[in-house]
Amino acid sequence: MSTSALPAGALPPGAGRAARIGGNLLAIIAVLAGWLAVTWLAGLRQGLLFLIGIGFGAVLSGAAFGFTTGWRVWIKQRDPTGMLAQFLAIGLATAVSIPLLAQYSELSGAAAPLSWSLLIGAFVFGAAMQVADGCGSGTLYKAGLGHPVSLAVFPSFVAGSFLGAAHLDAWLSLGALPAISLGTLLGTVPAVLVELLALALIGAVLWTRRRTTTSRWQGRGIYIAAIVMAVLAVLNLVVAGQPWGIVYGLGLWGAKIVTWAGFDLSSNPFWGRELQQAQIAGSLLDDVTSVTNLGLLLGSFLLAWRRRAACPSVGRITHRQWLWSVVAGFVLGYSSRLAFGCNVGAFFSGISTGSVHGWVWFAFAFAGSLAGVRLRERIGFKG
Repeated sequence: MSTSALPAGALPPGAGRAARIGGNLLAIIAVLAGWLAVTWLAGLRQGLLFLIGIGFGAVLSGAAFGFTTGWRVWIKQRDPTGMLAQFLAIGLATAVSIPLLAQYSELSGAAAPLSWSLLIGAFVFGAAMQVADGCGSGTLYKAGLGHPVSLAVFPSFVAGSFLGAAHLDAWLSLGALPAISLGTLLGTVPAVLVELLALALIGAVLWTRRRTTTSRWQGRGIYIAAIVMAVLAVLNLVVAGQPWGIVYGLGLWGAKIVTWAGFDLSSNPFWGRELQQAQIAGSLLDDVTSVTNLGLLLGSFLLAWRRRAACPSVGRITHRQWLWSVVAGFVLGYSSRLAFGCNVGAFFSGISTGSVHGWVWFAFAFAGSLAGVRLRERIGFKG
């Protein structure tokens, strides 16, 4: 059949396959170019973390693995799928991470003090993330997709994270208990068993109270994504020497912007510390959290581009809803610093490395989400 006989707009035989192969090659080239650039500029470890970040972005985007959405779907529709996938990822990471921390002293967990700032910050974060339709990782990967609301939330999240860190010492002065590590308190094996049992019990409660399992995620894809996320989280711990995090890197970006604008942060209780001053003066690629965040943005974008799902339409959004989203983004960033992380740094990494604060964060953030879902509905957001 000659190409002249093809219907208008139709591709010649094999052209679709060639286009897919060409697109995949371009994506691979982009990943390799990014990895080589980061490795050249910041070293092999940072290059590996950049690749890990790309993996996180691709998995989160590809499976629509939203921490925020998983909680909201359970609250509104009693579908436990998203939360069970989260528990699976955390449980698998726990089974490997706590023994690694016990074996290698150069690795550190996500331990944080049990403070008033943790309780307040987690509750407020849980509410705000439902309004903004994304936690730290959700905002990042949706911004990588080109999601209009997340692109509006993203800069305000950065600003809030910077300011929350700047005020953290004042919040901690309200009172705090020392960080508690279950691995240190109970021993490696008991700590792993206690955490896995707790995750299993909560999962069983969710399962017995389910109404449906097909409201959003169907098939095994979400659970495969959970397994991949656990593997990536363990790799992040080994390569970076610390667990996967999101929020600190965003706050550091804010600190750099403020410094470039001519403000002196050397007298700030947090950003004036020697380590933070060195990171502000250095390259973004030198910080382990920042370089992973950059990889996450690229991974999400590349997958969306290959699926022709970049810059999705979100329908009509009122000026009032835009304003609520931007304000919620700022509150997200601020409260996450008070709570020592978001769904990734506090919930996922906190629990998977045996920190009690991760469980406290989960309880208060979930309570906040109950209020946040109602607020989201009153504002007029759907879904």
